[in-house]
Amino acid sequence: MIQLDQQTLRRLQFVELELLVELDRIAKKHDIPYRIIAGTMLGAVRHGGFIPWDDDADVAMLREDYERFREACAAELDPERFYFQDHVTTPGYRWGYGKLRRRDSVFLREHQEHMPYEQGVFIDVFPLDAVPDSRALRTVENFECFLVRKLLWSRVGKRADRSAGMRALYALLDKVPERAVFSWYDRLVERSRRRESGWVRILTFPTPNREYGYRREWYADGEPILFEGHTFSGVSNADAYLHFKFGDYWTPPPPEARKTHPVSEIRLP
Repeated sequence: MIQLDQQTLRRLQFVELELLVELDRIAKKHDIPYRIIAGTMLGAVRHGGFIPWDDDADVAMLREDYERFREACAAELDPERFYFQDHVTTPGYRWGYGKLRRRDSVFLREHQEHMPYEQGVFIDVFPLDAVPDSRALRTVENFECFLVRKLLWSRVGKRADRSAGMRALYALLDKVPERAVFSWYDRLVERSRRRESGWVRILTFPTPNREYGYRREWYADGEPILFEGHTFSGVSNADAYLHFKFGDYWTPPPPEARKTHPVSEIRLP
């Protein structure tokens, strides 16, 4: 595993900033709403940019906007500099969300070296799907989302998990045909399309506080926020959102809890 020094981490963040600027350009040109979320939103509020030890950036779009963004990328991205990946565009891709990546770069997460697609520096682009207003029904649906997520993760989990028993279980799960797993995922998406709800979530990503969703109102109307000298679109009512996700978000974690993702290879443009 490569331990990123502060200079390399900062260079990585500037490549991710370049990707955020490109996403913002395309979104504005095609009138596609998006929001910076999670640690990226926290960094904007608490640090005015990246959290100093953070090595990624996160953006979310409601499902219909995400699909418009995918189409816009096919027409708008400079193929010499950028590319967009998700399971629709990229064979072998195992995540239920997209990544906007930088060409002429490598950012290999540990235990993902065997994945059969190009892996440049990236930002995550998450689709948000409607989930039930009822917390009980969200709890039931969360279990279904959990199963799909673990099936998708199995290709990595069979190498990455510290437990030999879990590696064996993931190896068994990995025998489920990829087409069948994404067929299940697509059914979840179609179910969400037919739903009127005040709650949304990333179907293949864990949610906090056992609520198994986020309030749609946080994403419906964005608020401009300064991030590394650029203005991006952030969630509305940032304080409520960040409290919901992080609790006391103004207090940074202790140094021993400030972790980056394990990386086996990095090459920056």
